[in-house]
Amino acid sequence: MPVRRSVARGLLKAARWRLVGDMPDTGIMVGAPHTSAWDWVAMVAISWANSRRPQVLIKSSYFNGPAGAVLRHTGGIPLDRDNPGDTIRALLAQAKKSDSFLLVIAAEGTRSKGEYWKPGFLRIALQTGLPVTMGFIDGPTRTMGMGPTFTPSGDVAADMDIVRAFYADKHGIHPQNRTEPRLREELTGFPESKQVS
Repeated sequence: MPVRRSVARGLLKAARWRLVGDMPDTGIMVGAPHTSAWDWVAMVAISWANSRRPQVLIKSSYFNGPAGAVLRHTGGIPLDRDNPGDTIRALLAQAKKSDSFLLVIAAEGTRSKGEYWKPGFLRIALQTGLPVTMGFIDGPTRTMGMGPTFTPSGDVAADMDIVRAFYADKHGIHPQNRTEPRLREELTGFPESKQVS
C-alpha cells in the first residue's frame, strides 16, 4: 500500500490535480458529480492516495470482457440494476459484521445529466447506521477528494439539504452532465416496501 500511495499522489501532482481531505475507514461514500468515465480513475487515485481499498457498486454490464478483472481487482462489485436485492443484502450483512466497511456509490447512477439522484446511498446508510462521506471531483478547480461526513437523520429532505449545500459548487469533469442532488423520496420518505432487509 505505501507504494500505491506514493504512486497515486505523484501522478495526481504531475497531472496538476489537488487532493483534499482523508478517506474514512468506514461508511458510505458518495462519489459525485459523476460526469465522466474518468471518475473511476479518480476514485482509484483517491483510494490509493489514502491507502484504502473501498468496494464500489458498478453496473454489471461493465464487467464483461477483460475490464471485469480490472474492476474486481480495484474493488468493483457488479450490480444488476434490474434486480439489486441480493447484492445489497450481501453488502448489508458484510457491513454489520465488519469494523472497516467502506462502500462507494455514484449516486447519480449515470454519467449523463438526469433529473434525480438514486437513493441507495442514503437508504443503505440508514439501514446500517453508517455515516455518509461526500467524495467529489471538480474539474474547474482541478480538485478531488473528501468533503464532510454526516450521519443521516431519517429526514430525507433535511439530509439532502446537507448534500446539496456541499455539492453546490462541485462541477465534475464535464459540468454540463451534472445532475442536481435531489431525490424523488424527499417528499414521501422511504416506503417500508422499498427497504432492503
